[in-house]
Amino acid sequence: MKAYLVGGAVRDKLLNYPANDRDWVVVGATIAEMEAAGYRLVGSDFPVFLHPKTHEEYALARTERKSAHGYKGFTVSASPEVTLEEDLLRRDLTINAMAEDEDGHIIDPFNGQADLNNRIFRHVSEAFTEDPLRILRVARYMARYNDMGFSIAAETMALMKEIVAQGEIEHLVVERIWQETERAIGEKAPQRYFEVLRECGALKIILPEVDILFGVPQTAHYHPEIDTGIHTMMVLEQAAKLSTDNAVRFAALVHDLGKGTTPENEWPKHIAHEERGVPLVKAVCERLKTPNPFRDLAVAVTRYHLHYHRAAELRDDTLLSTLEKLDAFRRPERFEQFLLACEADSRGRTGFEQATFDQPTIFREAFAAAQKINAQPFLQQGLKGPAIADAIRKARIDCIKQARSAYR
Repeated sequence: MKAYLVGGAVRDKLLNYPANDRDWVVVGATIAEMEAAGYRLVGSDFPVFLHPKTHEEYALARTERKSAHGYKGFTVSASPEVTLEEDLLRRDLTINAMAEDEDGHIIDPFNGQADLNNRIFRHVSEAFTEDPLRILRVARYMARYNDMGFSIAAETMALMKEIVAQGEIEHLVVERIWQETERAIGEKAPQRYFEVLRECGALKIILPEVDILFGVPQTAHYHPEIDTGIHTMMVLEQAAKLSTDNAVRFAALVHDLGKGTTPENEWPKHIAHEERGVPLVKAVCERLKTPNPFRDLAVAVTRYHLHYHRAAELRDDTLLSTLEKLDAFRRPERFEQFLLACEADSRGRTGFEQATFDQPTIFREAFAAAQKINAQPFLQQGLKGPAIADAIRKARIDCIKQARSAYR
């Protein structure tokens, strides 16, 4: 019985990249022997145990054989006879197929260190095609390690395209798609995840509403990058620089879905794309089973992002109506999320990446001014019912007008 540190923990240690989790593989042991040593069995699909003191995961060395569609369509064999190399062989990438023994020696049967040094994601074996989830993981790695200069080996990208062509992606359960996608959205360069999925053909299956945006032109005066898909990736990139909030980043990703439904004879204009985008965003969120806060923010950004961009032009009562529709007075934290996603939209254009804009200040100052108004003075005046609401609204409009005077 011998335990080895494996997978991402070894990879990230060699990269000098911070790693949160450590996984171990145990060779030469049975379930009974592990339990006798104090390990607690927790795995349902294959034998995984928690260490009695560290609570880190220890899995028995195993082999896998494809037996059905999807990422769970495998027959697993775990026994004391399975070798470390056999266990490493079933892994996705060479950089994840390394192990470290108790003396710190690296076991590297598939040249993972060389690929790590050369910054290449390369599959371990042809069995890579048996698990469609690996496409999403490779794409997520590109989002995580983008600034280190990694690329995908040509032969691995060919296998990723083959997985898509075989229809395996369609057998992934939505919970796993969302799990990988949300993790990717939280990485340093989330746009790379979607770019890789598009390159291998998986984006049109997982997020066809985003895939269709590529090739759709916008007015060059406002969008020098022209292509809506490119703009979307630039907005997501800027959102990642502005906020670590995954809900903000997701809203940035889907804010322009309506442009994908604009008739070609109306290009490059996209009149009313905001309202056309709302049902698309709702459909995406329902299909992927996104958390409700993600959906609600994404819908708000989709519907009102042009109000944000036209902040200086809006009438005072329209700006107040926008604040009310955003539920800013009850949900100020979501209002801030809205502003961040819209600011990313402003910056996600060629030549505007470092620009500063008045819109966030206009909205924040208008909100701060309106927020000071409450019902108490009007109650003291003897007003009741609708009259109080009318008085509060009029007072808030006056405050907004005064707060915006510097921007007129």
